[in-house]
Amino acid sequence: MIIVLVEIVLILVLIVANGIFSGSEIAVVSARKIRLEQLAEQGNARARVALRLANSPNDFLSAVQIGITLIGILSGAVGGATLARRLHPVVASIPLLRAWSEGISVAVVVGIITYLSLVIGELLPKRIALNNPEAVACAVARPMRWLARWTAPLVQLLGRSTDVLLNLFGIQCSTEPDLTEEEIKALIRQGAESGVLDEAEHDMVQRVFRLGDRSIRAIMTPRTEICWLDLNAPRQQQLELVTNSNHSRLPVAQASLDACIGILRGRHLLASELSGNPADLKELLQPPLYITESARALTVLEQFRQTGVRIALVTDEYGGIEGLVTLTDLMEAIVGDLPSAEDLEDPQIIRREDGSWLLDGALDINEFKDLVERPSLPDEASGSFHTLGGFVLHVLGRVPRAGDHFSWDGLRFEVMDMDGKRIDKVLVAALPQTSIQPC
Repeated sequence: MIIVLVEIVLILVLIVANGIFSGSEIAVVSARKIRLEQLAEQGNARARVALRLANSPNDFLSAVQIGITLIGILSGAVGGATLARRLHPVVASIPLLRAWSEGISVAVVVGIITYLSLVIGELLPKRIALNNPEAVACAVARPMRWLARWTAPLVQLLGRSTDVLLNLFGIQCSTEPDLTEEEIKALIRQGAESGVLDEAEHDMVQRVFRLGDRSIRAIMTPRTEICWLDLNAPRQQQLELVTNSNHSRLPVAQASLDACIGILRGRHLLASELSGNPADLKELLQPPLYITESARALTVLEQFRQTGVRIALVTDEYGGIEGLVTLTDLMEAIVGDLPSAEDLEDPQIIRREDGSWLLDGALDINEFKDLVERPSLPDEASGSFHTLGGFVLHVLGRVPRAGDHFSWDGLRFEVMDMDGKRIDKVLVAALPQTSIQPC
């Protein structure tokens, strides 16, 4: 009887050891390296060891796998060779089971060991490790490092054997980064859903990621909406334009905006007039900063930071002025719109009682996609449009009239109002249609 108890205890010890190996493996692999780095910087020596294992897991995982394999073999040998044999007489004493007593004995022992191995040796320790991987990784780091050192010769043999087989089958090591941008976005989204991040923080981080991919054309003020000073205009007219403008800086040009000669800070002109000794307008100008229309928003933001300039003119490939971008435009691309009093009176997005949206044609296409929960738009990658109005023009293929409409992906788009050749308002409503049908 004592021998049977010893054998049972031995099997339980092996199963528990298997659980320790399994839990350690999951904890080190799933532990967040950023969190381990933070703990290591705070002086946690065990976190430093766990971080080394996480950064170079091959030897550690091989050692763990050796332990798990040996434990599995020993458990099977002890169960099949001893417990099953001892259970055999008990089963054979039952007349109805005597003919199959040997098979039944092995099946019962294997079934019990398998159940305990799965619950105690696999599922339970892995659930514990996943519940707090960093703490578990720190707790098991040193023993696992010692195990990796003790089994180093065997690990090297197994590793080289594995490499030979991989080369034989032509399998190359993955060159993908450990963490992709899409995975970071998914983590941020999960953080917002779980309440770790505020909704505003989530939106702002999403815009930062988007900023790196956005062309400056998607952010700039188009040429037709630029307020600028004509150097040849009468002084009084220049003063009135500066006084009535909502902008602190204005481009100054001769006859045409393409002939821009500098940027004027409105307060410098007004201060010059109030001094009683008006300065020549050219003396108040700052050199303009030019950027190409293909520049990325983050590149422009870096230029602003390096030069100290807060406004830039966007040029096309022929040297003409396409638009104007300011530091405020870039900040709005990150934090969202910062509307003025006039903007509040005429918002870009209006939700109507029937569930449809009345939208400004100048609405940024990324904001529109977020609004209607669509991941992409037709031909978006071509960069031929950056606003809702541009998308409508792209689909229709012509300058529309009020009342023109089309449907796409369950949405109906109708041009409600035109401002000259510019689309001013678009009505978007849900429809059970999925294809583009211009009318």
